[in-house]
Amino acid sequence: MRRIIAYLVRFAVILIGYAVAALAASAFLNVLFLAHLGYTPANPEPAATASLYFSVPFIALFVAYFGFMPAAVVILIAEVLGRRDWLFYALGGAVIAVVFLGFARNIGDGDFDVTDNNVRLALIGSGMVGGIFYWLSSGRWAGSWQREPLLDPEP
Repeated sequence: MRRIIAYLVRFAVILIGYAVAALAASAFLNVLFLAHLGYTPANPEPAATASLYFSVPFIALFVAYFGFMPAAVVILIAEVLGRRDWLFYALGGAVIAVVFLGFARNIGDGDFDVTDNNVRLALIGSGMVGGIFYWLSSGRWAGSWQREPLLDPEP
């Protein structure tokens, strides 16, 4: 029974970490594109600042949707291998972004394909930021469900 509870708690931590990663990647993308448009902290536009409250969670839904399957594979590999280093998750986030870019290219819809190299690099960077924030929120305890307790109080 204790093992099942440990699995459920770990699964909940993974889901929370994935939500944090999607929000962080979305926030990074929003900040990059606002900076590209010329909005800086020195001269904040009220409309641009207020729009972040809506656009960050909204874009996070798309980030979470398109990155779910490759992220599930990376998370599963990390959990089974017990990887707890930030670099693994940052590179895993970059791989997830590259898989998305490959999917967008092979889908056959010209409007969905990402052709600008700056946008591709922004997506890969946001994947890396998402991976680092996943590590901060739940990746540091990867594989913790596999460890046996040293002393089992129950006979």
